[in-house]
Amino acid sequence: MEILVALAVLAIALTATARSLGAALDTTAALRDRTLARWVAEDRLAELELRREWPALDVKEGDADMGGRAFRWRQETGVTPVARMRRVEVSVFLPGVNAPLARLTGFVEQTGPQAGLPTGSAR
Repeated sequence: MEILVALAVLAIALTATARSLGAALDTTAALRDRTLARWVAEDRLAELELRREWPALDVKEGDADMGGRAFRWRQETGVTPVARMRRVEVSVFLPGVNAPLARLTGFVEQTGPQAGLPTGSAR
């Protein structure tokens, strides 16, 4: 009888341990996906900066692969109080999911001569 009680206690403890390990694996996978999604968003903002392009006031969408995972990104460009600055928000999703895993906001400055200043003038 004592052996059966000990086996029952052991079975309950092993079940609890297995559930804890399963939850830890789920958390690790979610953190990995969020980290990769953030890298996708950072790459999108870095690409804008390196291209030195003045983004249009629109919404763009695309696909990206990072760390062996597929992601969808959405880039929304808006105005700021500063005429030569644009606000760019990049949201990253898993395919088929509407909730973003990562969302980053960056600001892009218009390069080139300032409006109203003759070419060659000092700022």
